[in-house]
Amino acid sequence: MAEKILISSESVTEGHPDKVADQISDGVLDAILAEDPMGRVACETLVTTGLIQVAGEITTSTYVDIPRIAREIVKEIGYTRAKYGFDGETCAVLTAIDEQSSDIALGVDKALELKEGDMSDEQIDRIGAGDQGMMIGYATDETEEFLPMPFALAQRLSRRLTKIRKEGILDYVRPDGKTQVTLEYVDGVAVRVDTVVVSTQHGPDVSLREIREDITEQVIDPILPKDLIKGDLRILVNPTGRFVMGGPMADSGLTGRKIIVDTYGGMVPHGGGAFSGKDPTKVDRSGAYMARYAAKNVVAAGLASRCQIQVAYAIGVARPVSIFVETFGTGKVSDDLLTALVRKNFDFRPAAMIRDLELRKPQYRRIAAYGHMGRIDLNPMPAWERLDRVEALKSGSGV
Repeated sequence: MAEKILISSESVTEGHPDKVADQISDGVLDAILAEDPMGRVACETLVTTGLIQVAGEITTSTYVDIPRIAREIVKEIGYTRAKYGFDGETCAVLTAIDEQSSDIALGVDKALELKEGDMSDEQIDRIGAGDQGMMIGYATDETEEFLPMPFALAQRLSRRLTKIRKEGILDYVRPDGKTQVTLEYVDGVAVRVDTVVVSTQHGPDVSLREIREDITEQVIDPILPKDLIKGDLRILVNPTGRFVMGGPMADSGLTGRKIIVDTYGGMVPHGGGAFSGKDPTKVDRSGAYMARYAAKNVVAAGLASRCQIQVAYAIGVARPVSIFVETFGTGKVSDDLLTALVRKNFDFRPAAMIRDLELRKPQYRRIAAYGHMGRIDLNPMPAWERLDRVEALKSGSGV
């Protein structure tokens, strides 16, 4: 009997309070890396009614104007008038910044391998992981982004919702918004869109009927694949009936509270660590990017239809304590062989990941909304989206 399941994933726009916080944290990181690529940054942001609070640990040789960065980002997002519920000109900005813990720096600056003389390459083994933990990388061949279909569609809807706002196609749409897509899968294959939810902040003078008609025509219809519209399709636009109060005025926002939206949606596990506001010595960020890079190249090489890679670290140790590849029965070769190929072709030591993925470049604010993975909409794409290890994987696999 065919196995039928429903799988859902959500996305949010750049005006969602949590994403406002993420963008400010990554904006501060980018500003520091632009002048001091070796800077250590762990920057957290809180946004609420009329207030931005930036806190964390930063060690750098440069100075950045954090209040100015925060205000500019808020205005670029679209919060430029008090009637939108938040205003980058008039909100208060508070900072509480300290230096990175010397105990953490002890392990990052000089890895355990360097201390014990167990080095294959002094420069690459010099940096230890900034924390313990596990990271997940994933790829699937069901979309051009190599992302799960429900998540890819939810992200496309969010980007489209922002596009029609910023281009003035629907002038009553405001910055805060959320999307969600539910697909029916039969034996692991997406066959039908079951439900689409779009909620958008809006001006007070537009009717709910107009919003629903406009959002369906301008946002949903251009995005949904026509071959997946079969039978009953449930569309829910602003299901509460009213969404005038939005952004930080309606809900507080915090850095790192949308980690599933940042990665792969509801189908894929997450190691638990957030990305935004962290420099690349934090393996929460760099390890997750490298795992995605490896998984995407495995799938692009035709060695599996789905690939999930888990990597784990100990604080202060350069080499990961484990790397595990899982292909869910779709692999053309064994998962053990794929694990060996990943280990051979991808260097998961922090300094190597920083080097290979160009992680000291200021580039993070642009991926702080609409996902860190699958960003083929960006030019240039992030380095972890490149497919430059495909031939090496094919050659090593014998396929």
